Amino acid sequence: MWQQGARRFSARFCRRFSSTIATSAPGVNTRVAATTVATVSAASGGLWLASRQQESKSARCDADPVALGAAALGGAALGAGACWYHLNGQIKAEKERRSKYWPRKIMMLFGAPGAGKGTQGPKITEELGLPQLSTGDMLREAVAAGTPVGKQAKAVMESGGLVSDDIVIGIISERIKQDDCSDGFILDGFPRTLEQAKALDKLLTVSGESVSLVMAFDVDGSILEERICGRWMHKSSGRSYHVKYAPPRAMKLDANGKPIPSTMKDDQTGEPLFQRSDDTAEALSKRLKSYYGTTVPILDHYAPHGIVKKVDGGRSIGEVTNSVLAALKM
Repeated sequence: MWQQGARRFSARFCRRFSSTIATSAPGVNTRVAATTVATVSAASGGLWLASRQQESKSARCDADPVALGAAALGGAALGAGACWYHLNGQIKAEKERRSKYWPRKIMMLFGAPGAGKGTQGPKITEELGLPQLSTGDMLREAVAAGTPVGKQAKAVMESGGLVSDDIVIGIISERIKQDDCSDGFILDGFPRTLEQAKALDKLLTVSGESVSLVMAFDVDGSILEERICGRWMHKSSGRSYHVKYAPPRAMKLDANGKPIPSTMKDDQTGEPLFQRSDDTAEALSKRLKSYYGTTVPILDHYAPHGIVKKVDGGRSIGEVTNSVLAALKM
């Protein structure tokens, strides 16, 4: 009976402690974590068993220190065994993940408007456990947090100026030092120019690192136009609909097969949907010209290193996802 009690106590402690490590420190060395948890759990099991023995002995007023020590050692051994059994599965899973993707990934996502970055980016994050960092989000977070670089950016924006590349690089430098970037990170929307790419390379060189993967989504212009021009948005939630691929339930078409604007309503709230002002054929043409003019030189910059992977983003979502996951392992 006392052996079972020690095992139960140690296993319960182990589950709670290992869960805390996994959620609060995703980059922690698993072997060190396992040893720490096993040691603490073992000691806990030993102390629990010793206390039980002490209670039993105290009731008869003949507590034996030698017996208590032996009981503690026995409980420690049982506790360590129970804890290690629980952690073994987690350690194997982590080793498999790192064998696929280690050393840490520093990734970039490129794609024209409507190429599928917004759809595939979260899937990469889910697979690798890496944060997807957008310039806009990082800028807002730095300003809200009042970091030194964030204060610089705030002053520039309040004066109506454009945030310089130096400030953006500074914000990225701050952000990638946070704990969730310990295994790597995914840059979305940066760099936008060859100069920014070179500045990022210089930043990474300081820590002996470099960009490890550049993923570019290739999509034919006619498909991009269909995707962009058929997109409708719900303002408050950001939910996205498409007249062909994901129409709202309330949508009705006119005699020409075009959606009637008054019927374009959000499925959950019934509120009106809207189209972004730049989700038009004319605006898309200008955006694509800018994209190809600034992006191709960046891809050419990284291509000699063999890290540029192009994915056909014109296929179905599932097919694109399979290609993306395959590219991650190359």
